[in-house]
Amino acid sequence: MSRTATRTRTTKETSIEISIDLDGTGVTDISTGIPFYDHMLDQLGRHGAFDLTIKATGDIEIDTHHTVEDVAITLGECFAEALGDKAGVRRFASGKYPLDEALIDVALDLSGRPHVEWHVDMPESLALGNPAFDPQLAEHVVSSFATSAGITLHVEMVRGRNTHHVIEATFKGLARALRDAVRIEGPAGVPSTKGVL
Repeated sequence: MSRTATRTRTTKETSIEISIDLDGTGVTDISTGIPFYDHMLDQLGRHGAFDLTIKATGDIEIDTHHTVEDVAITLGECFAEALGDKAGVRRFASGKYPLDEALIDVALDLSGRPHVEWHVDMPESLALGNPAFDPQLAEHVVSSFATSAGITLHVEMVRGRNTHHVIEATFKGLARALRDAVRIEGPAGVPSTKGVL
């Protein structure tokens, strides 16, 4: 069964189209108008081994917040749709993910119950890229995605000094944990005593 989905979202602030294949090879085509965000979303696709296409335009002349948020929401919805009934998935995944001096701990459950614990004391930093990605938006991206996808997610910074490294390790860690969690490895049934996730 194909685990793919395409979602669109259009508001007065943004226009977004996203396609995902959970059983892809990490081929990405990302364009949000925010270079640092594109770089992070590319990490998500490549390290998650998801084929991921994101085309977004938004009112970035005001701020990048609206585009960043709406992409994360739409990506979460698209991910949930592609995942389907979750029959046979591994469901849980966790690990520690380094990038130079930064080390991020990620644990998640494809539970259908959205909950996010974010314990990342972001180092003080100027916004990244041009148009700028405010480092404070990293939490908002992760939380919006997990909530829309129905994921229980815990992210904790073990250590880190460089803001770019902290954020990138977070996205790479999230990608690898998602890759592990969506893997089909069990019986055909849904991995829950409730019979549904």
